[in-house]
Amino acid sequence: MSFIAFLILGLIAGAIAKAILPGEHGGGWFMTLLLGVVGAMLGGWLGGLIFGADLGAFWSLSTWLLAIGGSIIVLLIFGLLTGGKRRAQ
Repeated sequence: MSFIAFLILGLIAGAIAKAILPGEHGGGWFMTLLLGVVGAMLGGWLGGLIFGADLGAFWSLSTWLLAIGGSIIVLLIFGLLTGGKRRAQ
């Protein structure tokens, strides 16, 4: 998969992860891109390690599911790290 395709996959996976998880999530499109790319990398690494999945194809269902799953994990961790830092009004 090319670098541009990987960035597009990460952006879409991050946006889907934000839509799946309830609550208010900070960050704009750039944070979504970063979380999605990190999540796609995490999901691909775990998928290759646990399931032996081949993640070379952009349109593969396993590639998308692992990228979205990894993005959800990264978004949950990001929420835990930044959730307590909101200002009281």
